[in-house]
Amino acid sequence: MAGRSKVAQEAFDLAEPIVKAMGFDLVDCEYKKEGQYYFLRIFIDKRGGISIEDCEAVSREVDSALEGKLHADPDYFEVSSPGATRPFASLSDYLRHQGEEIEVSLFAAVDGSKHLEGIIKSADDEELVLLVGDSEMHLEWPQIAKAQRTLRF
Repeated sequence: MAGRSKVAQEAFDLAEPIVKAMGFDLVDCEYKKEGQYYFLRIFIDKRGGISIEDCEAVSREVDSALEGKLHADPDYFEVSSPGATRPFASLSDYLRHQGEEIEVSLFAAVDGSKHLEGIIKSADDEELVLLVGDSEMHLEWPQIAKAQRTLRF
């Protein structure tokens, strides 16, 4: 993901193979100052969601792997879920949630609407295929302004 600080990118690169080997996806990493403290956070996900136990297990493994290898020494290290309503940021987000319902906002209207709700049928480097009712919609990535999971309670 573009826009990561140097420290966040270093942490991402070191953590990714560990997180992947543990059966999770490394979604993002951030290094930021909050008050007087520096926080290093990594965000993990998997199909079905993340538990506190998942975060604890990844934290133990990644923390030791990062020890002394970053160009900064954060005051706090956290492992977290990216959150259920986080907008999708990569192809892997769509693939992880294939078969689930999502909300999609478009830059320009398609069939008179800039907002769609449907089930992810497939996604690849070229397009997202969304089942909207009985119709299959093929959306190219530049058409999509934002997409996120649909949550129903």
